[in-house]
Amino acid sequence: MSATPPVAAALDAANIPYRLFVHAGPVHSLEQAAAERGQTPDQVVRSIVFRLAAGEFVMALCAGARQISWPALRRHLGVTRVTMASREEVLAVTGYELGAVAPFGLPAPMRVLVDESVLASEEISLGSGVRGTAVIMRRDDLLAALGDAPVLRLSEGG
Repeated sequence: MSATPPVAAALDAANIPYRLFVHAGPVHSLEQAAAERGQTPDQVVRSIVFRLAAGEFVMALCAGARQISWPALRRHLGVTRVTMASREEVLAVTGYELGAVAPFGLPAPMRVLVDESVLASEEISLGSGVRGTAVIMRRDDLLAALGDAPVLRLSEGG
């Protein structure tokens, strides 16, 4: 890999430890990503972008196959309507393709919410900003890098 992935560059700038993992080929599932990284699916943190209003977005971090509860998200945000950001919107507001999204190295600050499922594992992985490459780090380093992002119960299932 020639260039440093944007998430890695942002973590470097913040002096947050991590390691990069480059997949040998395309990743087609959460289970495949986890297995290749030597992790369980619950250690893979997904960064999901939601649109609240025109030009207003929020990112929720959720571990594994768990799903964000729409009522819990609306309740926390104090809104009656929220939708998933489209592929195009995600790219526009994060600079990242789906499958590579993370809360670091964004072109503009975005509100980040952390589902409590992220706290379950000491080591987690998340997008690097580049498809096929992940950032593996300690959960506590992720939380330190996120600063004051609230940890909430937003997910269901798994």
